[in-house]
Amino acid sequence: MLLRTKVSTMKVFLSLFFLVTVLYMSAQQQILVIPVDSATREIRFRNVVDVQGTKEELFNRCVYWLNDFYKDPARVTTLRDIQTGKIAGRHQFRIYYYDKDSIKHTAGMIRYFFTIEFKKNRYRYTINKIVLKSTTFVPVEKWLNKNDPAYNPRWDDYLQQIARYVYKWSKSLEEKMKPEKEEKPDIW
Repeated sequence: MLLRTKVSTMKVFLSLFFLVTVLYMSAQQQILVIPVDSATREIRFRNVVDVQGTKEELFNRCVYWLNDFYKDPARVTTLRDIQTGKIAGRHQFRIYYYDKDSIKHTAGMIRYFFTIEFKKNRYRYTINKIVLKSTTFVPVEKWLNKNDPAYNPRWDDYLQQIARYVYKWSKSLEEKMKPEKEEKPDIW
C-alpha cells in the first residue's frame, strides 16, 4: 500500500513537472507582433503612456531610467532637451541563432533609434530605423518578405528577438516613469 502511494505521488509530481515545463516553454516562445507603419512600411514600435507628472518631472524620471538601462547613457543619447520635452538616441544590441548542436552564435548587431517625448501627464516613445549593422546597414523590414529569394527561416526568430528586446525596453521605461510613492511619516 505504501509503495502504491509513493508511485502515485511520483506520477502526480512528474505530471505537474511536465505541465509546468510545457507551460514555461510555450510562454518563452510567445509570438510578439511586429508593428509596421502603414505609410512608411517601416517597423515602428510606438506607444503613448498616461502617467502623472509635469513635462519636466517626466523628463527627469526618464533621465534616471536612461542611467539605469544603458551602460553609457551619455553616448547613447543624441538629444536631451527639457524645453521641448524630447530625448532621442540610438543604441545597438546583438541577435543570435542556434546551430543544429544547440550552440549559440552571434547573428549580428541590430541598431535602432528611439525618441521619447513628454507632455503633462503623458509621454510617447518611438523605436524605429531598425537595421542590421554589417558592412552596410540592412533594414530589417527585408526580413518580413517571405517571398524574397534570399529568405531565411531564421529571419522570423531575429524579428522576435527584436520584439522581445523592445518589450523589455518599454516595460523597463514604463516602470521607471511611474511616480514615486509618497512615504508616510513614521509617527509613533
